Amino acid sequence: MTETCVIFDLDGTLVDSEVLCNQAFVDLLPELGETAEQLVRRYRGIKLDLTLADLEKRIGRPLPGTFEATYRERVAQLFAERLQPVPGAAAMLDSLDRPKCIASSGPPQKIAHSLKISGLASHFGPNIYSSYVVGVWKPEPGLFLHAARDMGHEPETCIVVEDSDVGVQAAIAAGMAVLRYDPHAAHAVEATDDRALVFNDMSQLKALVEGLVAGRAG
Repeated sequence: MTETCVIFDLDGTLVDSEVLCNQAFVDLLPELGETAEQLVRRYRGIKLDLTLADLEKRIGRPLPGTFEATYRERVAQLFAERLQPVPGAAAMLDSLDRPKCIASSGPPQKIAHSLKISGLASHFGPNIYSSYVVGVWKPEPGLFLHAARDMGHEPETCIVVEDSDVGVQAAIAAGMAVLRYDPHAAHAVEATDDRALVFNDMSQLKALVEGLVAGRAG
């Protein structure tokens, strides 16, 4: 049987970082008048420069040239204080005996910081892929295709685990199976029209991966 590689998104999938990333916008731009949770719904998975451009439109002024650096510094502070792995992620990774890697839209330093603080770094070693290095951002498929190629796998032998619309779109465009993590989903596991299987608990992931692998073999 051909080995299967599991490609994980990071923010919102393995680490509970989305609210913290958007809390930094709330802290730095109080004139937005929105909560971090509201901003998550608007910006989940969106490339940072597109997010910053949208924020400029909404506040009606250009952001200072130093804003991105200030924002990343605030995110790093919030991560150091409060970042946690997604519930069940560590146990799931312990049990998932398959090749695995990270493919994230974040810069390498942020990925490394997140994995270290959350205690998940040992599960991936050097198998970390960043859009900032590859030069391609989701929903384009290039990041996932690069990760698969570097891991020694064809797209059809990869399963992507994502939490965002753009990530799901990128996985499908890459020709990969995709599992979408949504802790707020009404049902434990459900299929969607975009070919993703949605699940709401990380303890389900290993069985879902093995089910997809068995289905391919059959």
